[in-house]
Amino acid sequence: MNPMTRRTFISATSAACAASWLGAEEKAAPSAAAAGLDFPLVDFHVHLDHSTIDAALALPQARNIKFGIVEHAGTKENVYPVVLSNDEELKRQLDMLAGKPVFRGVQAEWSDWWSGFSTAALAQLDYTLTDAMTFPGKDGRRKKLWEPDVESFVDMTDKEAFMDRFVDWHVKILSEQPIDILANTSWLPKTLADGYDSLWTPARVRKVADAAVQHRVALEISSSYKLPKLPFLKIAKAAGVKFSFGSNGRYPKMGLLDYSIAMAKELGLTRADMFMPAPEGQKAVQRWKRP
Repeated sequence: MNPMTRRTFISATSAACAASWLGAEEKAAPSAAAAGLDFPLVDFHVHLDHSTIDAALALPQARNIKFGIVEHAGTKENVYPVVLSNDEELKRQLDMLAGKPVFRGVQAEWSDWWSGFSTAALAQLDYTLTDAMTFPGKDGRRKKLWEPDVESFVDMTDKEAFMDRFVDWHVKILSEQPIDILANTSWLPKTLADGYDSLWTPARVRKVADAAVQHRVALEISSSYKLPKLPFLKIAKAAGVKFSFGSNGRYPKMGLLDYSIAMAKELGLTRADMFMPAPEGQKAVQRWKRP
């Protein structure tokens, strides 16, 4: 049996919702003005699984929300239906999106994701995005924290000790990789999720937030996971973090940002708090010093 990928995990948990949505009356997503926000609405975490760019742009929510399209990028050791691993594969992805009214990004996988690409090729992207959901196992190899048998490979028996390692892993990602957005921020494995409020202590949140500010990485407010929760977001905002919105959407769920918008209104976020792709010469991949 093939191991469960992040996309199949998300698809399995949202399939019923998607079917229901398709049967409902189509409605456009609210505009920024209608949502009471002073910045343009962008969903920077959109996958084209089971669809095409033209099908995605025909969705009613695309009328008021710009999409940022990402494809997985990294070495072929990462198991996904599509993994961009070199300049040629990246160029095909960029060409497919050329001329479309979208931002072009990648979802980076593991700490060596950049190794098959030239800096010049990566600089053609508008942004790079990753998350902390793949974690070093007991043997140091990459392990997907959402897989059912993860506790066989990652020791979580001492929850506090795991959280300290997990926070350090966030900081390592933020400080050592050329990324613009940390997606699925504050997500926890199933065995720990019920303890979210106690495990994400203010000190742990501040450690992640401070690293994000230092390295100019935005934290995603995820409408798929409804994370981070408000207390985490308040600490992050106070630290000076910039935020992005993400649906982690597969067709037809991309661009549905209700939770992200609600949290932005609760926090009083303005244009100055929000991520937008950096100008030429200032992108993360261009600021970064390749090892």
